[in-house]
Amino acid sequence: MRTLVDIPDADMKALDRIAAERQVSRASLIRQAVGDLLDRHKDDVVLSGFGLWAGSDTEDGLAHQRKLRAEW
Repeated sequence: MRTLVDIPDADMKALDRIAAERQVSRASLIRQAVGDLLDRHKDDVVLSGFGLWAGSDTEDGLAHQRKLRAEW
């Protein structure tokens, strides 16, 4: 998918220099950078859920299971 982004001139020059050193395209470097960023943050959503209910007035999980099983 193509995307249009504004990147400062200094950053573009740095990308061009790195791309030339690695003998890859600028687009390849940007794809790699985006992939690296997503890899670093892929667990953020999962980890942000830990402790979400801590301190709330919800009943204990085991007590809730027992109540549900008693209804059977």
